[in-house]
Amino acid sequence: MSTQTQRSGGQILVQQLRNQGVRQVYCVPGESYLAVLDALYDTDINITVCRQEGGAAMMAEAAAKLSGEVGICMVTRAPGATNAYAGVHIAKQDSTPMILFVGQVARDTKGREAFQEMDYASVFGSQTKWAVEIDCIERIPEIVHRAFHTALSGRPGPVVVALPEDMLTEMAAVADAPPCHATEMAPTATQWQQLESVLNQAQRPLFILGGSTWQADATAAFADWAAAHQVPVAVEFRRQMLLSAHHPCYVGDIGLGLNPKLLAYVQQADCIVLLGGRLPEVPSQNYTLLNGGAAKKVVHIHPDVLELHRVYAADVAINTTAAYLANALAAHTQVKTHHADWLAQGRQNYLAWSDTGAVQVSGKMNPANIIRTLQTQLAADAIITNGAGNYAAWLHRFYRYGGFGTQLAPTSGSMGYGLPAAVAAKNQHPEREVICFAGDGCFMMHGQEFATAVQYQLPIMVIIFDNSMYGTIRMHQERHYPLRECATALHNPDFAAYAQAFGGFGARIELDQDFLPAYLAAKASGKPAILHCILEQETLSPTTTLSQLRAAAG
Repeated sequence: MSTQTQRSGGQILVQQLRNQGVRQVYCVPGESYLAVLDALYDTDINITVCRQEGGAAMMAEAAAKLSGEVGICMVTRAPGATNAYAGVHIAKQDSTPMILFVGQVARDTKGREAFQEMDYASVFGSQTKWAVEIDCIERIPEIVHRAFHTALSGRPGPVVVALPEDMLTEMAAVADAPPCHATEMAPTATQWQQLESVLNQAQRPLFILGGSTWQADATAAFADWAAAHQVPVAVEFRRQMLLSAHHPCYVGDIGLGLNPKLLAYVQQADCIVLLGGRLPEVPSQNYTLLNGGAAKKVVHIHPDVLELHRVYAADVAINTTAAYLANALAAHTQVKTHHADWLAQGRQNYLAWSDTGAVQVSGKMNPANIIRTLQTQLAADAIITNGAGNYAAWLHRFYRYGGFGTQLAPTSGSMGYGLPAAVAAKNQHPEREVICFAGDGCFMMHGQEFATAVQYQLPIMVIIFDNSMYGTIRMHQERHYPLRECATALHNPDFAAYAQAFGGFGARIELDQDFLPAYLAAKASGKPAILHCILEQETLSPTTTLSQLRAAAG
């Protein structure tokens, strides 16, 4: 630590961010933390001002997903904080390191329900790894350092730090904290032997990749190891960027709308290695995936010791990060190569399932054809973002992701995520193409962040599948309460005109063959763009239609 001269609380806080390597902050400004904004004015930290706190929090979360570093969001007290809550929940369920700095009322007004007062520890406590209020200026370095360590270490996740506005304007001479590094555990020699033994005994092994403690070098090392040993690899829900779909060992994603043949394949496996993830409700098919079928050994590798044996009683449990284990696999395991036929079965299942020609629709526009066209146009490093809705089923099934850093999607199932995530992705990687997929309902959750893309000249492309309804809810409604539509219909604006009103490019598309010219024109414009694709309501998902659901319900 180095001794400092007199500084304001805002200046001390910002210096701690610089010491931790922060280069980007997403925010909506507020009077409760003006001293922090003033301190940021004199630094090289980039600030992206957003149109709503939920969008700002989602941008910070998305930036952290891509970089593996802590995402930083700043918002004002109560209304700003509650708006940001959706982004905090995403960071929690997606295991993403993020810190939300929130303005707070002055300390001498606390406990009186002052204007916009909120108890942040109580409100955010269940959705964060730590929620704390800094009530003493001298403790800013200590608490910020701990916040970074907490967000990064073990199972990564969100931290909320409340900042009383009078504390931020006080003056003090305090020492800065040093850079923070995540604490990491390494497998013991016995655990390496156990892993090697289980893999060598397996006739039908399957790795399932998940979680967030990965880096590009680790995914590359694991890809090489899997290819050398002909081991099939699946990924958890919305973790498709952990292994390229073009890799010969990739057998598909385990999530919503699971390929029935992949489900049977998992059940036939005699050894499943969960690497990095928790296998939560969605990928585990409501916690049934490891039940039934062949007797199997389960290996669970996770950075948080409290997640091991929490849901699944593993035969081998190893407390380490996915990145550490992936990078060390080749040096610590000698595994027999005897899985070629087993791998070929899984790979063939995936290729057939993801073939865009496998699904036909009755309308003028088939989302599978849109994705096929994009696949021919986009570079392997293009970043694809999305929120939640039935439209995402087409994307996850048919788009073949290129590898690490190419997917931003909330495992929490939060609507509205795709557009803020695209803004963050383009801000972080201006040289790469960024495509956001959204449904009409999903887009309108945070559609105002299109203005942020225009303001910062970030030429993202938003593809909106518009069927004038909340399609996922309508699907469940028709399944359980056929012909009784209630509260799922939507009346939408002209999204192409919406884009143009903000200063972007917009096009309305009603036929498959019109998509490619519109895409090329949008790309050539150099502006943020919206391609408004009109779908018939009959086109519910790749596996069902409105008519089929009604017929099944009788």
